[in-house]
Amino acid sequence: MTFKDDAQAATAEMRSVFPATPLLRNDLLSARYDADIWLKREDLSPVRSYKLRGAFNAMRKVIPGQSVFVCASAGNHAQGVAFMCRHFGVRGVIFMPVTTPQQKVQKTRMFGGDAVEIKLIGDYFDNTLASAQAFCAQEGAHFLSPFDDEDVIEGQASVAVEIEQQLGRVPDHIVLPVGGGGLSSGVYSYFGGETRYTFVEPSGAKSLAAAVEAGWPTEVKKVNTFVDGAAVATIGARTFERLRGIARSDVMDLSEDRICTTILEMLNVEGIVLEPAGAMSIEALGDLQDEIRGKTVVCVASGGNFDFERLPEVKERALRYTGIKKYFILRLPQRPGALKDFLSLLGPDDDIARFEYLKKSARNFGSVLIGIETSAPENFTDFFARLDAGGFAYTDITNNETVAQFVI
Repeated sequence: MTFKDDAQAATAEMRSVFPATPLLRNDLLSARYDADIWLKREDLSPVRSYKLRGAFNAMRKVIPGQSVFVCASAGNHAQGVAFMCRHFGVRGVIFMPVTTPQQKVQKTRMFGGDAVEIKLIGDYFDNTLASAQAFCAQEGAHFLSPFDDEDVIEGQASVAVEIEQQLGRVPDHIVLPVGGGGLSSGVYSYFGGETRYTFVEPSGAKSLAAAVEAGWPTEVKKVNTFVDGAAVATIGARTFERLRGIARSDVMDLSEDRICTTILEMLNVEGIVLEPAGAMSIEALGDLQDEIRGKTVVCVASGGNFDFERLPEVKERALRYTGIKKYFILRLPQRPGALKDFLSLLGPDDDIARFEYLKKSARNFGSVLIGIETSAPENFTDFFARLDAGGFAYTDITNNETVAQFVI
């Protein structure tokens, strides 16, 4: 049997467990990009991500010979494994970092019920993974990789099987988020050269781009974990072997702040809840406009496990990216009327969102952290010109990540 045959067989087996996720045409995006845009809604799976597909396929291949399954995960993979452990009636031991948010721990416990045991071990994922693998060696349990496993890759390819069945043909272009490569390598292996691809990574974890440039999986030394569903330091060896033939020009990266604009738009306009990784393929359309015009395009919305406690941060990042919110340090003279002079320079659409003295004991000048939100980015050009004319000294720290960590 070919990989296509195996993926189709795995998809058929899944139907006894959960229905196909919807493939829905999006009118907003289709009109904006003058194309036929469809969203593969993996956020509507039973665990709100595609991860249960690979877990199901890998587990069904070794049951009944194996009855104890182990994974290390702080997110969607853990929930997919937990769901399938309860479905198959087998024992699952799920290792999660001690720092995992309680919401994710609780959801994993909810999906697994009495079938799973959760072990919170290690401050960092590497420690958690090492503990999980040591447990497997001691107990003879089966380790379920989140992506670097042929059966997992085959299971994730069911996304492509369903797209072809639901659309009635292969799309002209498919846009895929990439983390460890399980989903992207599965879809790529299934469709082959029948369609165009765009593989999207977060700028803070460009592991596929690094591997394509080097010719082999290469570790990204410093990973930004904001896009937690795709923040992988090294793409899988097996997944990259399947992706080896792709062109570097087919790999795109998006800044974490930029991705937040799509999270907000999908939530506010379309009522779709997406996690950062799930929004990447949609945001990528903005860079593909000329290429996709008039084409049928499928964006895989890979997950919707979004913790709403993160919403203020997402909004903050989106406002900064779009240029309508800025932070700066103002050197304010310590004299009567100085603050009034500054306030008089604000435009009619400029709102103070943050005002905090950073150095309150200064004799002649005080440093003030100020956040300004306005209606249009160009308003800041005029505002800063008025500050300069008024003799105020200031430093724009909006895009200074080091400073922002401590004061914003």
